[in-house]
Amino acid sequence: MHKYRMLIGIAKGLDFSKRAASGKQIKSLLVGGTRQTNILQTATAAAAAAAAAATVGAPDKKEYSTAVTTNNIMTANNSRPMSSNQSHKNGIRSLHQDSSLTWTNPPGGYSQGHRDRFVVSPLPNSLKVATSRKSSSITATTGMVDTRLVSATRDSNRGIAIRAKSTFPKWPSPVMESRGNYRDDAAILEPVIGGPLYSAQSSLPHLPVPELQETITTFLPTALPLAETEQEARDLMDKCRVFPQQASKLQEKLLHRKEYDMKDTSWLQLWWNTAGYLQVRDPVTINVSYYFNFKDDPTIFDERAATSIIGDHPPHLGVKRGASLLYACAEFRKMICSGEFPYERIGRKEPKTPLCSVAFKYMFHCCRIPRREMDTYKMYDPSLHTHCIVARNGRFFAVDFVDDSGNPLGMDVLEERLHQCIEIADANANYVEDDGDDIISMLGWLTSSDRDSWADAREELLRIGGKPVEHALEKLESGAFLLCLDDEKPVSMKECGDLFWTGSLSSGHNRWFDKSIQLFVTENGKTGLQGEHSMMDGMPVIALSDYITKQSYSSVCDKSVSAREDGHRGSVIDIFAQCKAQLSSSSNSTLKAMIVKAKNDFKTLITDHEQHVQSFQGYGSTLMKKMEYSPDAYAQMAIQLAVYRLHGKQVGTYEATQMRPYLHGRTETTRGVSFESAKFVKRMGMVANFNDSPPSLQEKKALLVNAVKSHVDYVTKAAKGKGVDRHFLGLSMIAGGDDQLPYLYSDPVFIKSKTWRVSTSHLTHPNIDHWGFGEVVSDGLGIAYSVKPNSCIFNIAARKEHGWTEKLSHLLEEALLEMKELNDPGQSSKL
Repeated sequence: MHKYRMLIGIAKGLDFSKRAASGKQIKSLLVGGTRQTNILQTATAAAAAAAAAATVGAPDKKEYSTAVTTNNIMTANNSRPMSSNQSHKNGIRSLHQDSSLTWTNPPGGYSQGHRDRFVVSPLPNSLKVATSRKSSSITATTGMVDTRLVSATRDSNRGIAIRAKSTFPKWPSPVMESRGNYRDDAAILEPVIGGPLYSAQSSLPHLPVPELQETITTFLPTALPLAETEQEARDLMDKCRVFPQQASKLQEKLLHRKEYDMKDTSWLQLWWNTAGYLQVRDPVTINVSYYFNFKDDPTIFDERAATSIIGDHPPHLGVKRGASLLYACAEFRKMICSGEFPYERIGRKEPKTPLCSVAFKYMFHCCRIPRREMDTYKMYDPSLHTHCIVARNGRFFAVDFVDDSGNPLGMDVLEERLHQCIEIADANANYVEDDGDDIISMLGWLTSSDRDSWADAREELLRIGGKPVEHALEKLESGAFLLCLDDEKPVSMKECGDLFWTGSLSSGHNRWFDKSIQLFVTENGKTGLQGEHSMMDGMPVIALSDYITKQSYSSVCDKSVSAREDGHRGSVIDIFAQCKAQLSSSSNSTLKAMIVKAKNDFKTLITDHEQHVQSFQGYGSTLMKKMEYSPDAYAQMAIQLAVYRLHGKQVGTYEATQMRPYLHGRTETTRGVSFESAKFVKRMGMVANFNDSPPSLQEKKALLVNAVKSHVDYVTKAAKGKGVDRHFLGLSMIAGGDDQLPYLYSDPVFIKSKTWRVSTSHLTHPNIDHWGFGEVVSDGLGIAYSVKPNSCIFNIAARKEHGWTEKLSHLLEEALLEMKELNDPGQSSKL
């Protein structure tokens, strides 16, 4: 049986002043069961209002964007205008989910500031159009069983933007509970979602298993500098010498896992996702999650924003910034959940290298679920949900922010709904420091607990709350993401960092730390994001951050179409309000005790930690590149020098390197310690010298050049799957009960080299002011850094008891200034 699609475009010149005229201008479209293309033209000669094309295959209920000319449409295959009688032979019939299409604009993409787009959707047997003189809008009701609506909004500059309601492809199940296996989740969902996002998955190479001798050759220079005696160095080399023989059987088992047991995925991913994340029992805050502090949006302060009033509400900076984030997230969500976002690529030259897209499915409508021993990850079908979660003063609200086709609601509606959340939460803000009776405003504390305690508390919640609590938790977990409307007014990077990292004591209850994405907006318009790290590394979240931070309040308002005229549905729901009686009962002493303990543990956790921001304004990547250094490797050597002066020695240093060029790849370790870096820091000494002699400066510069080159070489090797740490991990994980681990694994220098006392990661983005994460070990440092054109930003986190963060900040500034003195900008380091 033939199925049909309707291509609906801009119709210039439609006159909405008269109901009768409008009815004549858009004709009812009747299509039979033959393969043909009909162009529905208006009574005027201004433009084509719609075009219909017969296609074979089931409709996918997805939207695509493309371009339109005045009286014709563009073909999918060659982007040339075509007439109605050419459409069949030129390939318009191939517009279906599995087609490989060439569009004038990317599928699912939005041109900033433009509303005029048109869509492909299943074609009904008939299309009846009614117009409204009052609202200047039209609605077409189809004859399909699932009654689909087509609406158009008038724009004086561009005519009529006609939009068809559609849904994402339905998943096989309303909710999937992942146990950390990318392969299992992908096998179920990626064929259903489809689209460009996952189109390169089958062509990606698989993560290699390095040769044993290759791993030892790469490893030894990163560990020997950490040996404190000659005997330690000799023992290490002896154990490395016999390692290939001792690990040979483990290597065979690991290769078998790669080639057979995990042949259609990464041999590492399940171990990494479970043992590295879901089985870890520490709280996710500080220990797992990371945060971004976004650049300010100055347009929330402009004249239009300052004078706009939503209903009876005065202008509110947090609401305006929050609404623009909701709008931009809705657009990005639609591209991700429909699969129409193009897969990411890296490289300076074509053909560029495609990156694995597996992590994107854990971005929206997802939530980590606490379980005893090992957590899970719930993933909800986005076609069934149009809400996100908004938090204010510990109250959690389900807020519809998109229509049924996934398009964002108008900014006026979004702002009004955020105001509603604030009014309800602030009016019911009975939460006080002595842990008052408003228990539903304290539930967020539970998510900050260690995972077993939170798992027990969640079971207690369900036990005493029954179905209402079960439904409330499902509503919260299924939300697209969480937007936290905080009532603080931070100014400095440190103040923003403390708030976005943990919520601090003032807003720690205004978080649900298990949500995959949490966005933060403060009273004065500061904005940030926190990512739950278990199933999704930072780079996919950078794609989200890039998109939403490029959408200013002003630009979003320009392209926003009011949803009021379309009879928008949805509301604001106080999720746990209906559970208050059950949860606040005096008999629920166990739950109250769990909340008090969670809050106290959270207080201890965050007061035991501190962070310091070094915003170095002396120079940045522009000068580093002029001197022909890799900015990342140069910054790493500054870290090595600063840490050497802090501790009096080098320590195990980790830099994350993404492995997404490989199927289901996550990260590999780039080691910062090397023979070359050791020579450099020792020659620089324990104190800075800004009055060194020219020969000495030249000697130090040559050592810096070698150290930077060595680091670049290691990054290159790690990016090709030839690092050592994932290989070492795989060999240890594959060992069974009767297997003997190589002697190397018990060597003190080996252990020292894998104890990440300095954990680092580099991210530079023009709209991210700074970012951060916690340390990996209790006597360690977490250093998140950005190398911008004219500045370097380091966020340093550690336990407060050590007193390291401010000291290291000073030493980093000193190291960068001293390293600059080694380089004459008129000369080249040839890196």
